[in-house]
Amino acid sequence: MVLMPWKRNPPTKVPPMYSQKASLYPSPRRSACAGLDPVPGSSGLFSDGGILDPGLRRDDGLLMRLMTGMVLLFLAMTVGSAVQAADHTLKFATLAPPGSTWMNLLEDWGREVEQRSGGRLELKFYPGGVQGDEPDVLRKIRYRQLDGAALTGYGIGSIHSPARVLEFPFLFDSHEEIDHVRAELMPEIEEGFRAGGYELLGWMEVGFVYFFSQHRIDSFEDLQERRIWLWQGDPLGQAMFRAGDLAPVPLSITDVYTSLSTGLIDTVYCTPLAAIALQWHTRLDYMSQLPMANGIGALVVASRFFDQLPPDLRQLLRETGAQASRELIRATREDNATSLDVLREEGMEFVMPPESLDRDALLALRDQAAARLTEDSYIPRSLYERTRELLTEYRVQDDDPAVTDNGKHD
Repeated sequence: MVLMPWKRNPPTKVPPMYSQKASLYPSPRRSACAGLDPVPGSSGLFSDGGILDPGLRRDDGLLMRLMTGMVLLFLAMTVGSAVQAADHTLKFATLAPPGSTWMNLLEDWGREVEQRSGGRLELKFYPGGVQGDEPDVLRKIRYRQLDGAALTGYGIGSIHSPARVLEFPFLFDSHEEIDHVRAELMPEIEEGFRAGGYELLGWMEVGFVYFFSQHRIDSFEDLQERRIWLWQGDPLGQAMFRAGDLAPVPLSITDVYTSLSTGLIDTVYCTPLAAIALQWHTRLDYMSQLPMANGIGALVVASRFFDQLPPDLRQLLRETGAQASRELIRATREDNATSLDVLREEGMEFVMPPESLDRDALLALRDQAAARLTEDSYIPRSLYERTRELLTEYRVQDDDPAVTDNGKHD
């Protein structure tokens, strides 16, 4: 139901995390023996009978240069082969384009893994959705064309749908609440991924999700009149929109930008960073400042790939994946905050929720959506209730009796 923080073409004024990296194209190699002609009067380096041509004997310096060049060429070929011959290659896909916050940190992760493994394990990235949308990526992992991926909530739900309780609409109100509840639930989430055939290397988030529109939205009635994008096939999004009596337009994420341009849709839900990353903000004018949900993400690798690795490489992936996820969460939160400033500079109008907004009605919609999802066993009711209990306990510990069900103060 939520989107990811990454970038294709930055706006005129952008913070440093949006900068693109230049591609490096190696120049064609010349042969080490290029330009060396046979000595005049000879048929090559050696004359008949294998005796060194007399012409070469007259120039010992040339002979030494030739022999040195051949040795260096041999060494270069040997070393080059050793560098290229990784024992294991992890083919890893993501929708994040090159130069994005996520992609830059993923590349750092890949370099660390390769360095610390001594070249035995390398990560080969396929960024920018070149392997397709998340359902396409998961299908290719099943067919062994890929081995792992950086996923958002939609893809996570295809592996272990109960984990999406962490991005339920109108549930969390702060990063502290999210961190507390996630820590409590993470052991069983990790087990759920293993049962689904994946190793969870790191947990991420894409941030709080808002509605962006070409039209001002001041009420729920305004929202009902809009042509809202729905990530095609997303059960959580479908349940929420049905509860709100909304009629969304299901589309693949790769079709959203064009559909905003043609008028097929006029409203989307995403994070501030994602709005810029996918360039959707160039087709949108208003942002509702009512956070709808907190988007989740994960670094996953297929168990059939992970389990065949030597124990030290499995431990290396776990350790570096956890470290990368912590850095991704930190950077994503910072970049989402910075993105709000960028959107303001780009002319986005921020719409505050009206004072007359009925929060109890929003919570009722949330519970209706939860009922639909628990009936379908997408999210177990016991897990949903436990999550709310953990959240209530945390808020009570915060010693603020005025905190309401959705974390707002009366």
